[in-house]
Amino acid sequence: MTSLASRIQSIAASTYAGTNAKQEEIKKTLRFPQYAPGWDPKEKFPPYEVIEFEDKGLKADPELKNLFPNGLPNSHAEQRASTSEKIVKYGYSVSDLTPKFGSEVRGIQLSQLSDEAKNDLARYVAERGVVAFRNQDFRELPIPQALKWAEYFGRQHIHPTSGSPEGYPEVHLVHRAPGNTSYQDFYAQNISSIAWHSDVTYELQPPGTTILGILELPPTGGDTLFADTEEIYNRLSPAFKSRLNGLRAVHSAHEQAQQSAARGGVVRREPITTSHPITRTHPVTKRKSLFVNHQFTRYIEGFKSEESEYLLNFLYDIIGKSVDTHVRVKWEDGDIILWDNRRTAHSALLDFEHHQRHAFRYTPQAEVPQE
Repeated sequence: MTSLASRIQSIAASTYAGTNAKQEEIKKTLRFPQYAPGWDPKEKFPPYEVIEFEDKGLKADPELKNLFPNGLPNSHAEQRASTSEKIVKYGYSVSDLTPKFGSEVRGIQLSQLSDEAKNDLARYVAERGVVAFRNQDFRELPIPQALKWAEYFGRQHIHPTSGSPEGYPEVHLVHRAPGNTSYQDFYAQNISSIAWHSDVTYELQPPGTTILGILELPPTGGDTLFADTEEIYNRLSPAFKSRLNGLRAVHSAHEQAQQSAARGGVVRREPITTSHPITRTHPVTKRKSLFVNHQFTRYIEGFKSEESEYLLNFLYDIIGKSVDTHVRVKWEDGDIILWDNRRTAHSALLDFEHHQRHAFRYTPQAEVPQE
């Protein structure tokens, strides 16, 4: 495992800090105690088997009229209008964070969407990469209702090591308690917490449309960075794209499991390694993107170790340094952020001390990646 991959795993370990804490004790500190993280060492699951998957975005209205019944801003003046002006005109506000990547929506409640509108949502997230829905009531839903909502988009992934609410292993929790020393501990050994990755890419069917909701957040900080791996791929030369064709890389869950076991945590499923193409085509947009990341990608099949490391580091480098393909989403209370894990990379930011941060993730699995 590379030093950076090890550093990423240590950030993950701090994110899941509290593995040995009692769930009832954690609940006392939480605004939403139903989402208290727990770790049951007796909880074990068999390996995943490949299942048929059809992206809901394939059923979407091409003009997204079920999600945005009054249309979207088109002209320069409409796009530059204030949030209040858009809400008056459309009944909701949609603003693009950058021309090609990332959007913000106000005035639409995800919990109230019809299945037809969810189809449009899947397509919209695939097209925009990441979308922040502000002022949502999703966290107020009973967990079974929220889980059913998320299951519309695919089988829910059960994370092998992270905390989850009691009785709901499908819900991945991120929790950093008040007084947690992960900030001091991490920066005693490191300079930066930037750790670009796509979630659980070692799975045979990694996630697609991903749902992350904030429960509690610090006064400032704790933002999330996203990178557009589709646009980064598009900027490569035709000759370089041709060289990537046919290449496959191995992704590993073993290091994540080892880190969890080393800190007394759980391993709910035996770790695996999986081969995926380095570039993949999205089933809805038919566009290609890079599909490698420091956290889980280990080597390129058929390459010698130096060759593999050289090419992977180049790809990691352009993902991390192409700031003109990035968006930084600043969380607001009640937010739900959806992104398409197939065409984005993201990084949490460890830039706040002392305050509590608590979030949940529903993680529908998608298709087996295809070049």
